[in-house]
Amino acid sequence: MGPGKELLTLGLLYMAGICFSCQLGFNKIGSKCFDVNECEYITESCGNNAECFNTNGSYYCQCKHGFKNHKETVNFTAANGQCLDDNECLDSVNICGLGGNCSNRIGSYECICQFGYTNRANNSREPCIDINECNEAERNGEDLCGAGGTCKNIAGSYRCRCPKGYTNYGNNRTRCSKLACDSFNADSGPAPSLGGLADILVMMRNSCLALSNPSPSGEVKADGEALLEKLFTATVAILTPGHLDSSEDVSELLGTVENAIMLIGPQLKHNRTKIDTTETVDAEIAVQRGQTRPTGQIHLTNENAALDTDWTTAAGTGSYPGFAMAALLSYKNLEISVNQSFEELIGRENDTAVPSSLHVTSKVVSVVVSNPSTQNLSSPIKFTLRHLQDRKESPEVKYICAYWSERGTWSTDGCYHQCSNATHTVCTSEHLSSFAVLMALYPMKHTFGLKLVSMIGLIISLLCLILCILTFKFCRSIQGTRTTIHLHLCICLFLADLVFLAGISQTTPKGGCRFVAALLHYFFLGVFTWMLLEGVQLYRMVVLVFNATIRPLYLFLTGYGTPLAILIISGIIRPQGYGTDEHCWLSLEHGLIWSFFGPVCLIIIINVFFFIVTVWRLAQKFTSLNPDFSKLHKIKAFTVTAIAQMCILGLMWVFGAFMFEEGPVAVVYIFTILNSLQGALVFIMHCLLSKQVREEYAHFLSCICTPQKKRYSDFSSTNPSSSQSQGSRSGQHTGESQI
Repeated sequence: MGPGKELLTLGLLYMAGICFSCQLGFNKIGSKCFDVNECEYITESCGNNAECFNTNGSYYCQCKHGFKNHKETVNFTAANGQCLDDNECLDSVNICGLGGNCSNRIGSYECICQFGYTNRANNSREPCIDINECNEAERNGEDLCGAGGTCKNIAGSYRCRCPKGYTNYGNNRTRCSKLACDSFNADSGPAPSLGGLADILVMMRNSCLALSNPSPSGEVKADGEALLEKLFTATVAILTPGHLDSSEDVSELLGTVENAIMLIGPQLKHNRTKIDTTETVDAEIAVQRGQTRPTGQIHLTNENAALDTDWTTAAGTGSYPGFAMAALLSYKNLEISVNQSFEELIGRENDTAVPSSLHVTSKVVSVVVSNPSTQNLSSPIKFTLRHLQDRKESPEVKYICAYWSERGTWSTDGCYHQCSNATHTVCTSEHLSSFAVLMALYPMKHTFGLKLVSMIGLIISLLCLILCILTFKFCRSIQGTRTTIHLHLCICLFLADLVFLAGISQTTPKGGCRFVAALLHYFFLGVFTWMLLEGVQLYRMVVLVFNATIRPLYLFLTGYGTPLAILIISGIIRPQGYGTDEHCWLSLEHGLIWSFFGPVCLIIIINVFFFIVTVWRLAQKFTSLNPDFSKLHKIKAFTVTAIAQMCILGLMWVFGAFMFEEGPVAVVYIFTILNSLQGALVFIMHCLLSKQVREEYAHFLSCICTPQKKRYSDFSSTNPSSSQSQGSRSGQHTGESQI
């Protein structure tokens, strides 16, 4: 077949296919072609954001509401279009009205209405329209503007117009409150010495009258910050010259400032306002505004005080004016003027303080709230005041929380002390006023009993020490190194007790008190130093049998030189530590007391070591082959008395450490008794318990009591053998004393 015939055949076959098949968009069923519904069989023909419409042999797409074809055509297919989100907020600038903000959503938008507006028909896609708060309040029986106030609706809000004598403090949405401008009447006559107070009254009265006489438009221009600054500037002018002359002046000032804060607080623009005049007043004011009473805690603080309360207490339970306020004022130099007028505190139950023992120990603070019923608060307020001076806790010191009453005196009614430490006191109060912390100095209990015990005991001790000194000085049979040590120990103890009796409580003048403290420091250290030398002597008697004596020069250098060296070093390092406000003794602060307790502890430790070695060596010698029992018993007696003496002195100063730290009364009594009877105990141990001393006492008394004639007769009739016997006995005593 030729090429022409082949082409003809192919053309005929093609024409036959067209004639016997269906077009695009149709489907052949049998010999017929039917339309294909692309919207049904092709699920992604238009996408999720469009609607599909079927046509004969085809289809088209249209975007849903909130979407549009990115090619700007209404009808399209998947091949030539796609639906994207339509940002209605950009397309229509004022779609939500003047009081609404448009927020685009995927496929839609939302109108968010500003305060004072609402969506039409409560549909978030409808424009925002103004709320007529005045009409709604009238329908609901609410009083938006308070007594005498007139409500006027404005776009997005409302305004309260107050009649004469009332004000909303320049806040349109605040209820009208009645003003008491007469409380700032300068004609009531403040004290002439407080001319600055009259200026404050005039200033505040003018401000009050301006608030109570609004302009014809009803607008009030209030500048609370400027008025507050003027108030404290005028307060500085009153307090800077010096303290106020009378309690009436103080009451006038406190009352005027509190009334002024009540007027100024609602005019402040900010919720928190702090002001510090550097010289006279610190203030922090908190204000909350709204249609409903605020809730939550309030914490106001400044350098000298802190206030903790809640908004329920500040607002009160009466008529709510549309705002609540709380203020904390701290006067920096008013405590000098109010350090008096304690009459109402004297004679309180369980109170033994006298007026001179009471003084103000904190800054004076005032607490002001908008609650008109401040005399019986729903819950107590808590405030913390810083002490003017840090002071350690003591049984003699009691802190009292007090308020300045209308009578111009300090009172504690409804004001309670919670806790105190060295720097702060926490108080609570059931009412509001001006507060401060008072410090009452109570005399130590049982003072008369302590003085009586101390005086009687010390007199007995001094008499016994005189007897000891005379005995150790003039009793020849006991002369030796140990007696020399006892003599000077008694001299130091005698002088220490004498100074203690005469000067321990003489805290004035300061220089004299320091001198007494230095003498006590020196002589009590001397007592312990000589006690150390006694321990050394006992050690040498047992260990160094043939060299037990100590040269007097070495004894004096050690017994008097060591305490003097310690005293000089302590005085150079910390001279102010000698003498305190309560006793003429070493101060417990800054560690000066260890210049006494340190050497004492060291001496006791060394003596304990010497006594242990002595007792051990004595035990060895008692068990030896040929013990000298007479000598060993004598050394044993010396050791026992030395140990007893160390225990008495050491135990006394154990209690003394607690006594000067203001410990319990029982400890004070124990120290006083031990300190008072030291001389008596030394006399008993070293004199009355010594057989040699008793014999000397008996001989001395017999010489005094025997008549002169009989004594001469006895002396002349004495035979040589008896004289020789007495001489040998005296020599024996002298030899024993050299040990």
